[in-house]
Amino acid sequence: MKTYETMFTTGLPGLDSVLREVLAGDNIVWQVDSIEEYQALAAPFVQAGIASSRKVIYFRFASHPPLIQQCKAVTMVELDPNAGFENFIALIHQTIESVGRGALYVFDCLSELAADWYSDQMLGNFFVLTCPYLFDLETVAYFALFRNFHSSCALQPIIETTQLFLDVYRFQDKRYIYPLKVHLRYSPTMNMLHEWKGDEFLPVTASALISSILTSVNWSGLDSDARPGFWERTFTEGEEVLAAVESGCCSAEKEAEMFQRLCRMMVSRDTGILKLVNSYLGLKDVLEIRRRMIGSGLIGGKTLGMLLARRILQNHSPRFTMLLEAHDSFYIGSDIFFTFLVRNGAWWVREKQRNPQTFLEGSELARQRILTGQFPGPLIKQFEQMLNYFGQAPIIVRSSSLLEDNFGNSFAGKYESVFCPNQGPRERRLEDFLSAVRTIYASSMSERALRYREQKGLLEQDEQMALLVMRVSGAVHGRYFYPHAAGVGFSYNPYAWNENIDPKAGVMRLVFGLGTRAVDRSDDDYTRVVALNAPDRRPEVNFEEVRQYAQRRVDFLDLDANRLVSGHFLDVIAASHDVPVRLFASTDNGSNWGLEHTTRPTWVLTFDKLLSTTAFVEDMKEMLQVLHQAYDYPVDVEFTLNFLDNEDYRIHIVQCRPLPVKGMDTAVPVPLDVLEERRIISASGAVIGHSRHISIDRIVYVTPDLYGNLTLQERHEVARLIGQLNQTISPNGDENILLIGPGRWGTSCASLGIPISFSDINHIAVVCEIVTMRENLVPDVSLGTHFLNELIEMDMLYLALFPKKGDNYLRREFFEQMPNRLLNYVPKEERWTDVVKVISAADISGVSGGIFLAADSLKQKVICYTAP
Repeated sequence: MKTYETMFTTGLPGLDSVLREVLAGDNIVWQVDSIEEYQALAAPFVQAGIASSRKVIYFRFASHPPLIQQCKAVTMVELDPNAGFENFIALIHQTIESVGRGALYVFDCLSELAADWYSDQMLGNFFVLTCPYLFDLETVAYFALFRNFHSSCALQPIIETTQLFLDVYRFQDKRYIYPLKVHLRYSPTMNMLHEWKGDEFLPVTASALISSILTSVNWSGLDSDARPGFWERTFTEGEEVLAAVESGCCSAEKEAEMFQRLCRMMVSRDTGILKLVNSYLGLKDVLEIRRRMIGSGLIGGKTLGMLLARRILQNHSPRFTMLLEAHDSFYIGSDIFFTFLVRNGAWWVREKQRNPQTFLEGSELARQRILTGQFPGPLIKQFEQMLNYFGQAPIIVRSSSLLEDNFGNSFAGKYESVFCPNQGPRERRLEDFLSAVRTIYASSMSERALRYREQKGLLEQDEQMALLVMRVSGAVHGRYFYPHAAGVGFSYNPYAWNENIDPKAGVMRLVFGLGTRAVDRSDDDYTRVVALNAPDRRPEVNFEEVRQYAQRRVDFLDLDANRLVSGHFLDVIAASHDVPVRLFASTDNGSNWGLEHTTRPTWVLTFDKLLSTTAFVEDMKEMLQVLHQAYDYPVDVEFTLNFLDNEDYRIHIVQCRPLPVKGMDTAVPVPLDVLEERRIISASGAVIGHSRHISIDRIVYVTPDLYGNLTLQERHEVARLIGQLNQTISPNGDENILLIGPGRWGTSCASLGIPISFSDINHIAVVCEIVTMRENLVPDVSLGTHFLNELIEMDMLYLALFPKKGDNYLRREFFEQMPNRLLNYVPKEERWTDVVKVISAADISGVSGGIFLAADSLKQKVICYTAP
C-alpha cells in the first residue's frame, strides 16, 4: 500500500502560499458564478490527491455536468437528495466514517440542495452537521455555492462553520480569488483580491481594478439578512402566477406546474395524500397557507388533514360552509424542528434512531437537550408576532409530523399536544409557548413514538416535526374556558353493540368540555358512545346503567390558574350560568353522585336533547360520510361543538385522518354453538373489531385473584413482564396470542388494571379484560380513542368479559390444569409463575385440534374453545 505525505494541497502551489498551506480538517467553500469556475479549482485538487495516493471521494448529486471524470483512483458516491434530508445526510456520514482519516472530498455544488430540499435553512443544517464530522477525521473537502443565490439562513451557518470561504470572480477573461475567511492563518495580503496567473496568485493592489472586479457582479448589500433565498423567491413567483391567473393572463398549465411545485415544497410529498390535495386545494389555498406559516418546510400530516377536511366539506355543501367554525391557525414548518435539533446538539442521537439495534440509545439525553434548548432571535420575533395576534385567547400547540395522520400511520397519541391558556404577562405567555414547542419536539424522541416507528418499519424514513398552533375552540364561562361538547367521530363503527346498528353509518364518542377525555383513556370516567344511525340505542340497558356510566368529570382551562384542569361536571355547571345545560344533561335525584341531601340541581350527562332535538347527529353523520367518500377510506375526526344560541351551533373539525379498519366488507361466519365443556371463555356485550374465526397459538393469562392481592409496585413489575412476553413469544407478530387479565389494560392507575403501554402488547392478536377488579368498571366505553385507534390499526380484537353477567363464562380450571410455559420465555421470572400463565396450544393438540377463537362483532359475542 502506498503512503502519502502528511501535507495537504489545493494542487495549486501559488494558492497554497496565499492560504499559508492547507491544513488537515479544512473545509473549503468556493462562492462562484458558474460550475466551470468551481471545476477549474476542483480538478487540480483531485489530481494532486491522486498523485499523493490519498483516497479521493466525489459526492455526486447535482444536475450539472460531473466535476470529475470517472476513474479507478476516485470513488464516486451517487446520492438522491429527493430521498429526504435524513437519508441523504446519513449516507454521506456513513461513507465518511467508512473511509476514515486523511481523505479528500469533492461535493457537487451545494446550491442545488437548497432547490431539492426547497430550503436554505436545511442547506445550512447539512453543512453544520457535515463540516465538523470531516474536520474531526482530518480530511480536506471542497464545496461550492452560487453567488447571490442564498439567504442568510444558508450563508451564515456555512461561513461560521467552515475553515475557508473564498469568492471566485471572472473579469475580462481572467480569474480572481478573494479569501474572505481563512481560519487560524494570517498574512498581510491574505484577505486581498488575487489574480490567478499561471501557477501564481498575485495580490491585486490597484483600487481601480479592485472596484471594477467587485462591481462586475451584483452585491447583496449590507443587509444580507434581507436577501431572499430559494423558499422566498419561489413563493414570490407563486404570488405572481396567481395574480396572472386572476387577471386572465396565465395558462392552466403554468398554474398547475406552480401549484405542484409549491405543494411538494410545503404541503406533502406523500403520493396518496397528494391525490386528495390535487382534487380539493388550489394555488390560492397553498399561498394562503404560506401567509400564516413560520419558517420553511412541510406543514405535516395533522395540519393538512384539518385543512383538507374543511375544504372537502365546504365544497360539498353551502350549509357546511356556514356550519364550520372559522379557523385562524398558524403553522410552524418542519425545517424549524431540524434546525432546533442541530443547534442544540441533539442531532447525533437522531441519527442512531435509524438503526433498529440502537434506536433507543441516547434518546433520554436528547430529550433533555431539547427541553432546555434555545431558539434563535429571529424565530422568537415571529413567535411573538403570532402571540400578539392571538392576544390572551387560549391556544393549543399540536404535533404535525410528516408521517403523522397518513394512510396506515396514524401515530395516535404518540406525539404530544399542549394547551396554552395564554394568560398573564406577555413574557410569561411567550415562555409558556416555547415550553410547549420544546415538549412536543421532545416527544418525537419518546420511547413510545420510537417503538411505534420501529414496529411500522419507519425508522429510516424522513420524519420531521411540524407544528399546528390553533385557537382553542370554546368560550369563557366565568374563570373556565371550554367548548360545549367535543369528541371523536369514526366514519366506520368498529363497535356495533346491537344488530340494528349499521357499522357503515359511523360512530361518535362524545364528551362535555374539552375533547381530551374522549381521545385519552380516562381511568376515572366514561364517554357517551353514539351510533350515528341509531343515536338513541345505548350500550347500557336501563337508566340505572346510563347514570352509572355517564361522564362525571370535565376537562377545561382554568384561566385564573393558567392551566388545563379537570373538575366535577356539577361544579363546572354551577360556575357556568350561560351554558344551555338541558341540551346535554338530564335531571337526576342526586343519588348517583352521593348527593341525596343536596338542594342544588343535579344532572346526568346523557346528551339526549342534543341528539334528539337538533340536527347535530345528521350533520356529523353526513360530514363523516362525505369525508369517507373523498378519502375513499374510513376516517377518524376530532371535533368541537359550540352553541351560539339554543339552536344555532358551530362544528370545528380540528383533525381528520385515515382510519385503517380491516374486514369492513367481510362477513365471516363464526361458530358460536360450541359445546360448553369445550369452552374456555364466552363473552357477550363488549367486542371491538371485525368478526373473525382464528386459531390461538398461545394464551397469556394473568390470574385475577392473585393479581388483585399484589402491591402497586408489583403490578408494575407484572406489566413489564407482559412487555417482555410480547417481545419474546412472538417477536415478529406471526403468532396469534390471546391476552387475558383483570381490569383495564393500558390503565395509568395500577389499582384499576394492568398499567402497560401499547408497545407492551403490540404483537397480541386478542385482548380480553376481565371485569373483576371493580364492579362498576365498564371497559367498552372507557377505551380512549388513542388506545382504540391502535387496536384498529393493528387489527387487534378487544373484548370485555363479565364473569357474573348473563352468559359470560371463564373456565378457571383450564388455566390451573394446563402446563405453564412462562419460564420457557423468561427463565428468571420464577416468582411470577402463579400470577402469569403462558398456555401453549401445542400442549393440548394430542387431545384436540388446538385452541380457536370465534368473534361475531354484530352479535357482540366471542367464544374461545378447544376443538377436535
